[in-house]
Amino acid sequence: MSLTPRHTHLLDLIEQPADLRALSRGSLPALVEEMRHALLAQVEETGGHLAANLGVVELTLALHRVFDTPYDRLVWDVGHQAYLHKMLTGRRGWMAKLRQRGGPAGFTRREESEHDPFGAGHSSTSVSAALGMALAAEQKGEDRQAVAIIGDGAMTAGQAFEALNHAGDRQANLLVILNDNEMSISPNVGALNQHLTRLRSNPLVERFRHSGEEILAQAGPLGELLGSTRAGLRDGVRHLLGTSSLFEELGFRYYGPIDGHDLDTLIDTLGNLREQRGPKLLHVVTQKGRGLAPAERDPVGFHGVARNGVSQAAETAQSPAKAPKPPSWTEAAADYLCEKAEADGRVVAITPAMVEGSGLKGFQSRFPERLFDVGIAEQHAVTLAGGLATEGLRPVVAIYSTFLQRAWDQVIHDIALQHLPVTFLVDRAGLVGPDGPTHAGSFDLALGMSVPNLAVAVPADRRDLEAAMDWALGHDRPVLIRYPRDRCPADLGGELLGDEPTAPRRLRQGRSVLVIGIGAMVERLVGVCDEIDATLIDLRWAKPWSIDMLADLAGEHDVVVTVEEGSRIGGVGSELLHALAEQGIQRPALRLGLEDRFIEHGTREECLADTGLDSRSIADTIAAFADQVSAT
Repeated sequence: MSLTPRHTHLLDLIEQPADLRALSRGSLPALVEEMRHALLAQVEETGGHLAANLGVVELTLALHRVFDTPYDRLVWDVGHQAYLHKMLTGRRGWMAKLRQRGGPAGFTRREESEHDPFGAGHSSTSVSAALGMALAAEQKGEDRQAVAIIGDGAMTAGQAFEALNHAGDRQANLLVILNDNEMSISPNVGALNQHLTRLRSNPLVERFRHSGEEILAQAGPLGELLGSTRAGLRDGVRHLLGTSSLFEELGFRYYGPIDGHDLDTLIDTLGNLREQRGPKLLHVVTQKGRGLAPAERDPVGFHGVARNGVSQAAETAQSPAKAPKPPSWTEAAADYLCEKAEADGRVVAITPAMVEGSGLKGFQSRFPERLFDVGIAEQHAVTLAGGLATEGLRPVVAIYSTFLQRAWDQVIHDIALQHLPVTFLVDRAGLVGPDGPTHAGSFDLALGMSVPNLAVAVPADRRDLEAAMDWALGHDRPVLIRYPRDRCPADLGGELLGDEPTAPRRLRQGRSVLVIGIGAMVERLVGVCDEIDATLIDLRWAKPWSIDMLADLAGEHDVVVTVEEGSRIGGVGSELLHALAEQGIQRPALRLGLEDRFIEHGTREECLADTGLDSRSIADTIAAFADQVSAT
């Protein structure tokens, strides 16, 4: 597909889905092409999730053509693939600021439009939410449809099956559309993927059902008699052929698989299913990256692209290699994990469908039998690590902070309570910029500190990251190591204040103000403390730390300031200042951290500025506080 702009005569006519439904059916193939080109131009301009959206152009159009949206509810799982949905629902002119401050989010969001009945960002929630809407319609006597659109990757999560089981039991009026593109972010794994492959590759049963129903319709009284038991006959034949659908065992009527790029078939099939009651599942096979050859070949690489990412990818293939960029925290952690695995055969890695995102492709290629990609199943990933640890292995769970939120019960009950030596490499800690509040790692620090037996390391540079990983893999206890989505400084210097590997370090010696920072904040605090002539301590570990040493430092200064890129409520500052008070150290104190609210999407610097954690705000806030203390 060319990047050259094209006219969008038909798309320009659509302000709301009702406008789409007013178009002639014969004009829809041309509209599909306009939508695909408009999407490509949009993502080239702003960046964002490309491959998933290219794969659902026809499906998005068909859904809004058939269903009476927004009265009928469309619930998109995750929301990566909802850009075209936004274009068709009154937000096309706003998309020029997609994922930017003041623009639409990269996922569905209730505050944006009545066409987004449920907010998204994390996977596998759509069936539960749509089921709630279906049951509410039943309670209120409303004849509205509830449709969940979920990918085959998201379907691997336990919550999706819990919802399917409940919907089948209630026989709720719910349509689930399984968008099967054989991908999540990483290639799908597991028995469900194999089951879907068998369904995709064996159309015999579907042909039998359609031809059998035609025969029964023509067979008079005998057909009526057999028709009353045709579901049983159909299921019996499916079992005989070994192709019974798992979804039918859960109480759903299963339809498909059908070609998700055949617009006529999609519209006709959805129209038929709209008239049926009860739980239904339509299996739609799509191609991630459809219509853009590089994205079709590499859907993982084109899952999310930067601004001008498509044209730059084409130029990169023809241009000489550029100088390497400084490594990210993700790369630094993954590289050192490979070194640890080379030295210790007990080290294994686990990830919930984030091999690429967590930087584990190198580990996978070097140690394929020691990498476990469990699919989108965060709870299982953590408890699996516990099981491996009981047998003497050293499991490392590589996971984003925002996704670890889904498995805190397992961290507490299955790891910390049993004192199992599992290491958590928690990526994307703190604010993540364009992905917004659904993906911000705001809570792992406060949550981790509250869990007994769990040590929490917050390195500020690569030297500390490697030291934390050495400590974690060398001790028989669970350890959480958190780091941001950012470049990783090599070594900020300073001196350790004690002999323990977990001791804090002093980076600057100042006069009256003691600043205690941790993690990604420390690098920017170096310049701040130089400016205001403050002492800077890098705490390094949120647990454990020595309160006696910190009490001595606090006693030498007039003002104590703590700075963390985590929830201020229940965070490091709260715990530290409380502990100092218990030691009898009474000093004016200032806590800087993430405020008690969700931070809107934007650049990382915009998000930090929103909560007063950019360098300029930190310096001004500390100086003003110190002046206020001096004046009293």
